[in-house]
Amino acid sequence: MKRLFAFALAAAAAFNTLAQAPQPPEIAARNYLLLDVTANKVLAEREADVAQDPASLTKLMTAYIVFNALKEKRLTLDQPLTVSKRAWDERKGDPSLMFIDTTMTPKVDELLKGMIIQSGNDASVALAEGVGGTVEQFVAMMNRQAQAWGLKNTQFKNVTGITEPGHKSSARDMAVIASRIIQDFPEYYTYYSQRDFTFNKIKQHNRNLLLGRDPSVDGMKTGYTDAAGYCLVSSAQRDFPNGKRRLLSVVMGTASKEARAAESQKLLNWGYAAFDAVRLFDKDQAVSTVPVWKGAAPEAKLGALGPVFVAVPRGEGGKLQTKVERTDPLVAPLTKGQRVGTLKVTTTGGVAVAEVPLVVQQDVPLAGIFGRAWDSIRLWIK
Repeated sequence: MKRLFAFALAAAAAFNTLAQAPQPPEIAARNYLLLDVTANKVLAEREADVAQDPASLTKLMTAYIVFNALKEKRLTLDQPLTVSKRAWDERKGDPSLMFIDTTMTPKVDELLKGMIIQSGNDASVALAEGVGGTVEQFVAMMNRQAQAWGLKNTQFKNVTGITEPGHKSSARDMAVIASRIIQDFPEYYTYYSQRDFTFNKIKQHNRNLLLGRDPSVDGMKTGYTDAAGYCLVSSAQRDFPNGKRRLLSVVMGTASKEARAAESQKLLNWGYAAFDAVRLFDKDQAVSTVPVWKGAAPEAKLGALGPVFVAVPRGEGGKLQTKVERTDPLVAPLTKGQRVGTLKVTTTGGVAVAEVPLVVQQDVPLAGIFGRAWDSIRLWIK
């Protein structure tokens, strides 16, 4: 499931914007991308594949690797970690700090808050050393994950986002990383909505200004360097009659903290106003029932891996058409979750809206020897 989701996000076909889509507002950012996470569709973009300095947006991948270590029980949230001189030395550079020192043993939970809420470079280094042993080994883990997702415009050189030759990413790749955090680690995503954090009697506020302006915004990460400008990945979830709908915007290279918040808000509001998310199928709902050859059951139900939503310009939902393309003949044995087809969704004029992988919803074992023999004859005649 995760491989399919990553492929859908990273592949160019899945990130094509809608033909004849509403024009987005003017966005004062060097690069941007607006993703409908619910429908897995890019609604608007500009130079979203240009590799550039990602600043502290880097910490999205740093967090993903730590979250994965927690999931695999290689560390725990209450686990104390030592603070190395290398982590302490971060205070000599960028002012984004949690303010830990070598006499402390902060818990992983505290370090995550320090990295996510306070954007602490020192917390990022301490976590990297706690998970990877060394920063260099942790960076290698980040790059392996980026390669596994097919992120062609991303290369990490550090865990903080400090400007360094060769350290780069793009708006599209950052959208992939952010989306994977939301999908894979909902239990940890709540860190991104916390408005402030106090450590060692030092209270710092989350730099994502939208958390205090739009109640539907619940994340995610700010960034700034001279090379990157002011950057923001922001995510919002709003309630609609057919269910919750999440949008995610990435703006890079804006002129100020206020500008990155304002341009992100503009994108989110436009996306919700200009597009509908149409629910075509629910989770576990069969999209198609198809014949199976040589199977213990004569038919198999095909469905998507989750609910099927598509994003279309406002008012166009009634014009959608669906078509199932599948393997034929479908021969047993079949395994639950095995991909055997594609649901293609189009609108007026045959314009492609979405392509959704279809999988077998239940195992179909082989039939007995006589059933297999009979179907072999039928297939030969066919």
